[in-house]
Amino acid sequence: MTVLSVNVNKVAVLRNSRGGSEPSVVALAEAAIAAGAGGITVHPRPDQRHIRPDDVRALAGVVAGRVEYNLEGNPFAPSRPGYPGFLALVAAVRPDQATLVPDGDGQLTSDHGFDLHRDAERLRPLVAQLKALDVRVSLFMDAGAQGLELAAAIGVDRIELYTGPYAEAHAAGDAKEALSLCADTAREALGLGLGVNAGHDLSQANLGQFLRGVPGVLEVSIGHALFSEALHDGLAPTVQAYRAIIAQATGS
Repeated sequence: MTVLSVNVNKVAVLRNSRGGSEPSVVALAEAAIAAGAGGITVHPRPDQRHIRPDDVRALAGVVAGRVEYNLEGNPFAPSRPGYPGFLALVAAVRPDQATLVPDGDGQLTSDHGFDLHRDAERLRPLVAQLKALDVRVSLFMDAGAQGLELAAAIGVDRIELYTGPYAEAHAAGDAKEALSLCADTAREALGLGLGVNAGHDLSQANLGQFLRGVPGVLEVSIGHALFSEALHDGLAPTVQAYRAIIAQATGS
């Protein structure tokens, strides 16, 4: 069954907007796990605009031995005061998975995947460092991206399909082409021995069609839509609704 990993960045955005410690990232992660989430995802950024390094460490203690922990970030971003760098955070908490994302400081959110013809050799030693820590490595990739064979060649375990364009097409009423592109990329990855994750703008409205149309999706990471829906419906029912969509779409 596809794992639902709940991204709790938005909890930190709300907390940071006021200061203090509420709402608690740890408490909301606990609630998501209690509701049946199979993983917790965080994406600490160097500017610390939402998840901070202390959150990364606190959450590691919460999820250890219970659900998967997925740490996302740009491995090329240098350390700076208050942010030790992505690889240093991974080394400190040893998540189950490190998802490498080519986002810049000025981006509001992740909006594109790696160009492997440009970045593969830069990534190779970083992937090796992460694998030496016994951490699964996933690369954030666009549907239709070229050079997936390079991901396999540098030792990556999985790709995470960037699903923003699919979600946008679904909202516009015609997701057929975008879904087909995701499915083709997933099949290529599977043929290379890579696992397939997915994330960005997936929601209750579009997740079922995505999972029925794209083969072999091991994990979906969902945050913004899930917490938006939870504001209306409550967190536990929202997590459970996602799990029901996954079960229905994947037949498990």
